[in-house]
Amino acid sequence: MSHSHKLVIKRSSMSRPPPPPPTTNKDQQHQNPSLQEINIKSGEKERLKELLRERLLECGWIDEMKTLCRAFTRKKGRNNVTVDDLVHVISPKGRASVPNSVKAELLQRIRAFLASTAD
Repeated sequence: MSHSHKLVIKRSSMSRPPPPPPTTNKDQQHQNPSLQEINIKSGEKERLKELLRERLLECGWIDEMKTLCRAFTRKKGRNNVTVDDLVHVISPKGRASVPNSVKAELLQRIRAFLASTAD
């Protein structure tokens, strides 16, 4: 008898690395708004995050990460795996496997947005 178990990971429970320290060069800070400022002023960060989710889903990356998580959980035993374990093991593989085309598209969108907001 086979039981299907779903691995559910709540985004809010995932520990994330701290953001990079702020730029100390005051001139550069005035020229380039931070992502936090962009998010507050325009909602652009949310639009970029949604675009990233769409592209990762389209290319199969999300399914690939789910498969890796399931395999790791089966190997270690469902009750012996924490979200932190999954993040620690899967994150490096996930970052390394994001297609270059997805990275390039996001970078182009960020640059275009920054150019459109430059004084």
